[in-house]
Amino acid sequence: MIPSRRLPGGLRPLLAAARLLASPTEPRRPFRTGDARRIRDPFQQFEEEMAKFRKKVKDALPGSDWSPQGISRDLPPDQADIVIIGGGIMGWSIAYWLKMREPQRNALRVVVVERDLQYTKASTVLSVGGIRQQYSMPENIQMSRFSAHFLRLINGYLGVVNQPPIDIQFNPSGYLFLATEERAAILEENVQIQRMEGAEISLLSPAQLKKKYPWLNTDGVALASCGLENEGWFDPWILLNAFRNKAISMGVHQSSGEVTSLISRHEELVTPDGERLDLSRIKFVQVQMPGSIETARIQCAVVVNAAGAWSQKVAEMVGIGTGPPDTILEIPLPVEPRKRYVYVWHCPNGPGLASPMLIDTTGAYFRREGVGGNYLGGLSPAEEEEPDIQDLEVDHEFFQEKVWPKLAHRVPLFESLKVKSSWAGYYDYNTFDQSPVIGLHPLVVNLYFATGFSGHGLQQSPAVGQALAELILDGKYKTIDLGRFSFTRLIKGEKALERNII
Repeated sequence: MIPSRRLPGGLRPLLAAARLLASPTEPRRPFRTGDARRIRDPFQQFEEEMAKFRKKVKDALPGSDWSPQGISRDLPPDQADIVIIGGGIMGWSIAYWLKMREPQRNALRVVVVERDLQYTKASTVLSVGGIRQQYSMPENIQMSRFSAHFLRLINGYLGVVNQPPIDIQFNPSGYLFLATEERAAILEENVQIQRMEGAEISLLSPAQLKKKYPWLNTDGVALASCGLENEGWFDPWILLNAFRNKAISMGVHQSSGEVTSLISRHEELVTPDGERLDLSRIKFVQVQMPGSIETARIQCAVVVNAAGAWSQKVAEMVGIGTGPPDTILEIPLPVEPRKRYVYVWHCPNGPGLASPMLIDTTGAYFRREGVGGNYLGGLSPAEEEEPDIQDLEVDHEFFQEKVWPKLAHRVPLFESLKVKSSWAGYYDYNTFDQSPVIGLHPLVVNLYFATGFSGHGLQQSPAVGQALAELILDGKYKTIDLGRFSFTRLIKGEKALERNII
């Protein structure tokens, strides 16, 4: 029998695998192994490496003589404590918060691997940049409220000495959600939850809507909710660069390349019920260097999958979703790329400066873009109309046939407009419940997820980065409990449903 051990805080989540097949109300029971000559304790070696990792952090306190080795500018280091796969907003936020927690510079060696440092197809920079608190799940509201606080004090968090102040060009015009008679009760329930979480949201009748927004056609609208503070939009590119510049200034290593494989060590455990569990731990991350046949191998203690729309492919590298039938490893990470179009049009006599981010009853949305009579907007397609994801080409007929008629009905001033430009980007879309997957995998004992945000990742990135850093270093959430979004819910088939999806 494996002797009981007092695990450091950051290792406690690894015991989740041992409890998956038992009722949450049952007392914890130890594993029993099979043939001791054949099956070793799969946690032992990982615990030893994590102990070294934590000792290094401790030794790096003032007075220690430990100092890091030099890092090559071209290749990633041979060893790292934490490798983050994906250098979008989520990856850099996690890297920043990890470094914020270290007691002394370079106590943690963190590497961010990104295959496209020009960000030509990155979801972050192709976002419309919105932030809102009008959700139905308390966790989503809490994350966005923290992010709003973070953005308000961004120079205190992400400012770098001798560099210009950060201006994310925040526009606090709020979100305006419209509801039909059938959806009015749900909207009102959502607002009650939002207010309980501290959000300032007002409810408006059709008459109040017409008075506040005279350009709005209220036909078919029974109720509306309007954010009074901490809602609006900002420049995603500026926030991404602010996170990246700050993290690099704190010692995070940026690696340009594509992760091609994850090399792991497998061990087998037998539960008290005789069930066999195949546990694994990632030991190396293999990176293909850009424009070269050269590859780099990074030995690491922890891996974070923040690869966005392509995170399922990364998960498959360690067998997630490719396991035998009726096993946990058969369950995939249900995140895939979904293409979304954004259109920019000119309407000199449009709603003007008072225009919020409006979410129509049909799902169509728009907001003001600058001050020159320009607007942008779009619509998520129906499931059967999902476009091909092989490229980022824009379907202009989609605007003419699906988007424009809905917007022109709601805002008659839009009956006369001219499309100026457009683009497409990818959602990291969670096909299970459209909510994120955050936290540790139960069988790959050093793999953490931060993916599947389905369009909300940009606005939630400051909060998720802080929370995941807590989970990795402390073994638990301290600021916002995001346990509801764990991978375990996929195993149990329990959806985390958000009712205010755009």
